[in-house]
Amino acid sequence: MKKMKTDALTTGKIAKFWTPLAATWLMMATEGPFIAAIIARLPEPKFNLAAYGVAFSFALIVESPIIMIMTASTALVKDRHSFQKLFRYTLFLNTAITLLMLISLMPEIFNFVTEVLIGLPPHIAKLTRTAALLLIPWPAAIGFRRFYQGILITHNKTRRIAFATVFRLVSMAVTATLLFEEHRLSGAAVGAISLSTGVVLESFVIRFMAGPYIRKLHKTYPVSTQLTLNYRFISIFYYPLALTSILALGVQPLVTFFMGHSRFPVESLAVLPVVTSLVFVFRSMGLSFQEVVIALMGENREGYRPLKRFTTILALTTSFLLGIIAFTPASHVWFRQISGLSEELANFAILPTRILVLMPALSVLISWQRANLVHVRQTAPITWATVIEISGIVLTLFISISYLNVPGVVAAASAFLIGRLAGNTWLAAPRNRAADLR
Repeated sequence: MKKMKTDALTTGKIAKFWTPLAATWLMMATEGPFIAAIIARLPEPKFNLAAYGVAFSFALIVESPIIMIMTASTALVKDRHSFQKLFRYTLFLNTAITLLMLISLMPEIFNFVTEVLIGLPPHIAKLTRTAALLLIPWPAAIGFRRFYQGILITHNKTRRIAFATVFRLVSMAVTATLLFEEHRLSGAAVGAISLSTGVVLESFVIRFMAGPYIRKLHKTYPVSTQLTLNYRFISIFYYPLALTSILALGVQPLVTFFMGHSRFPVESLAVLPVVTSLVFVFRSMGLSFQEVVIALMGENREGYRPLKRFTTILALTTSFLLGIIAFTPASHVWFRQISGLSEELANFAILPTRILVLMPALSVLISWQRANLVHVRQTAPITWATVIEISGIVLTLFISISYLNVPGVVAAASAFLIGRLAGNTWLAAPRNRAADLR
């Protein structure tokens, strides 16, 4: 198996390796604004944007246990035995989350959550359930895709991942455009079908691209029986990572719950996915960086200093670019002309976007911190940092909405920022200890 070379690692070499992964995340980040723009141009845009946002949050929660499987695949799959073990582990998780989604969509359970707990009007709750039903294939497809992406990253084939993402975006865009022209389905349904179609097709493409490297893995045997993986080791390694994503994505229903009981609830639910989609475009560059650090750090951490330098450059650049949009007339161009929001909703979106300007830099930082800990197999602090982050989010939402009467989307943006700052702060000490091991 081809090993990553970290000798004389430079900013240029890091950028060359990172760019296809960044392009992959960046292309995925365009899904949200594109789908939001389609929904905003169909009938009842406010209701359908709100419904799609809630359904997408629900699918993210179901997906959360499997989303870190790419990190596990990058770090653990080295030979025939480890591939087989982690693939079966992935298959088990995919089956479990699909069954969980089916159970959660039973009318009695789903209506209780959306209408009673969140407080959605029945019309929006119905649109939400339809969209969620259409997203059933999405979490498992994400799981398989991310498992095979880890294999391609290990073999330094990040460009193939980017190509598969292009295929996903094209298929998603074609599906959305065709359904938009028909005008037979609700906007929330159009968004859900398009999203599911794109990611399912991409999972098949990425499996095909990983085929040659899977065959190589099948011919590679562990050098020692002491190095072989077992399910207990995988669970111990993966559990903190999975719990991290479960907690991080599980906060979405809490945010939705608080916004449903805030000032301007429908407007907040409609605007939040548009705002977070824009912010995610710039956050995605940091999210793509975690696997880069894991792959390029080197066995003796010889890549530490150049990777740290690249982290600083990337963090400053991503937040600066988002700031250009948030604090200039470009924000009106984005929300009115590109996203298709009404004047009322566009104005409503500007303040939360400005609040979240630091999020891209903080996302780069947390990817750097987590990757350092994964590299030395210390994943438990990552989970605790997420607990701290979520606690900060919930506390900020509670105070902002219950006592300060802040509009829901502004409270949510403030909570995301404060929570992430708390998580970054918590990870500083264990990350420094990991750095001392170099």
